[in-house]
Formats: sequence, structure tokens, C-alpha cells
Amino acid sequence: MSYPEVIYDRATGVAADTVAKHAEPQPLVFYAGWFCPYVQRNWIALEEKGVPYQYKEVNPYKKDPHFLAVNPKGLVPSAEVNGKALYESLVINEFFEDFFPDTPKLLPEDPVERARARIWIDYISKTVVPAFRQLVLAQDPAEQSKALSNYYEALKPFIEQIAPGGPYFLGAKFSLVDATIAPWVVRDFIHTKYRGYERSAAGEAWEKYSQAIETRDSIVNTSSDKEYYKQIYAKYLQD
Repeated sequence: MSYPEVIYDRATGVAADTVAKHAEPQPLVFYAGWFCPYVQRNWIALEEKGVPYQYKEVNPYKKDPHFLAVNPKGLVPSAEVNGKALYESLVINEFFEDFFPDTPKLLPEDPVERARARIWIDYISKTVVPAFRQLVLAQDPAEQSKALSNYYEALKPFIEQIAPGGPYFLGAKFSLVDATIAPWVVRDFIHTKYRGYERSAAGEAWEKYSQAIETRDSIVNTSSDKEYYKQIYAKYLQD
């Protein structure tokens, strides 16, 4: 099955409904690309906090001049506040936490637990996400087998630290740790279909955690139809 080279230009499914709800101008402008997992990290946080924001889809092939004026790097995710651009998904999520203090907290109040959350956010970004990507890129069967093993190994330390009883990483409360890894949980069906990955192989705790993540409202509401995600990875995943 072949797929178009050009990325579909808008969110689909439930995510499209969320976009429509955030079309009106707001002081906070969220520049996004529906397909980008880093964008979804921030989008999830915005939905969790329930704050007003304007969603603007950035066409990667034809970027709006105003967007480029605000953020010359032309990268998503970006947030514009008072004419100033912020970028880097982890930085933006920290900004949301500081800028909206009267909204649901996504980091613990306790300084030790807050630092611990940041340690695991860093681990996800530096270890889990690269392992996920390497599994996508692996083409030779031997490379795929090694990459799959490496992905399980990358997940293992994270899984071991999931709070007993869950359902989320820190326990009953959803946090930025969960928002940081969620987009790759949403997309792991790609590895199940094409790389032999099974959540069950990572253990029951991971299965339960993944189920809790992918059914969370903020994650459902920022996820497009799977078929369109598959198009993003199509060049590496041909049948």
C-alpha cells in the first residue's frame, strides 16, 4: 500500500473537533502540527489545564509569514504570548505550569517529587523516544530485532517506577510525566503492526498504564485517526 508524500494538512477524528473549539483568537496562540508527537505533549497539557488558547495549524510546506516573524526557526510546537515566541515542548509545558498557577497542577508540589518527575521526563526524552524512533527506522530484520529489544530495555526502568496501583506514573494524578510519553503510547500501534511489538511483552504494569494513558480524555481529544499517523511513517513501514 502506498501513501502520499505530502502530510495531510489538518487534524482528523476527535482531534479535529478539539481544533474547531479553539479557532477563536486568544491571548495564547498555540502553533501546532497535528501529526507531531512533540506538539501533542503541549496540546495534552493545555487540555488538562482547561485554559483558553487559539490553535493554529502550521503547514510544514507553506509556513505563515507571521509565524516565521514570531519564531524564525519555524518549528512546532510553538506558543505565542504577548508577541513573544516560546518553543521546545518540554520548556513550553513548564511555562504552562508557571503561567497558569490556578489550573490543575501537572507537577507535584513537593520539591523532591517535582524533581523526580523532571528526572523521568528527561529520561523519556533522551532514552525512550530515541529508542522508539530507532525501531521505526530499522529496516533489516536483524536491525529490527535488535531495535525492538532495545525499545523494551528503554521502557523497563520507566515501568519499574510507575506508582503501585497507578493508574498514572505518579499515582492517581495525571502529570507532565504522562503527557511527555503519551504521544508515543498513542503511536505504538505502528510497532505492533510492523515491528512485532506487544505491550504485554513489556509486562502487565505497562499494559495497564498504556490503557490508562490512551483512554484519558485529554489524549483522546488530541489524537487524530490512526490511518493518518500511519502515513507519517509510511516510507519505513511498507508492507
